[in-house]
Amino acid sequence: MTVPTRIRTSAKAVVLHEGAILLTRNLWNGKECHFLPGGGQETGEVLPDALRREVLEETGLTVEVGPLLWVLEGWTEDTAALASENFHRVEIVFLCSVEGSAELVGGAAQDIDQIGLDWVPLESIASLGTLSSRYRDHLTPLTAGTVPRAAYLER
Repeated sequence: MTVPTRIRTSAKAVVLHEGAILLTRNLWNGKECHFLPGGGQETGEVLPDALRREVLEETGLTVEVGPLLWVLEGWTEDTAALASENFHRVEIVFLCSVEGSAELVGGAAQDIDQIGLDWVPLESIASLGTLSSRYRDHLTPLTAGTVPRAAYLER
């Protein structure tokens, strides 16, 4: 493994509404996939504020940040996708709920690879091939109405 050149801390949201989870639809390395909304924490910004800002930018929705679900840590060495560097990734994932309307209008500052937004029924999560297994496996308990206990997940 090449030593990562930097650490990137980000906040991610598991936004639930009426039996569905909000996912961004992205075109990543030529393939359509889904991600949890959220993104990088800026200097001087606490994680809940970073998460509210990122979700608003990507989705146009205002969310209430709830409990910590998990911390995912790993690294990326995809120089084709990142163009110039690899990085050590720390994702802090929170359970969130929508404040106000849940209509998907899109945010004003979507990620460059984002092509849409989807409310995906929770019962579809386990078989959603466009969502990384690192998320899918930990989200599956939500289909039974169980909130996963906070966990540290390595890669």
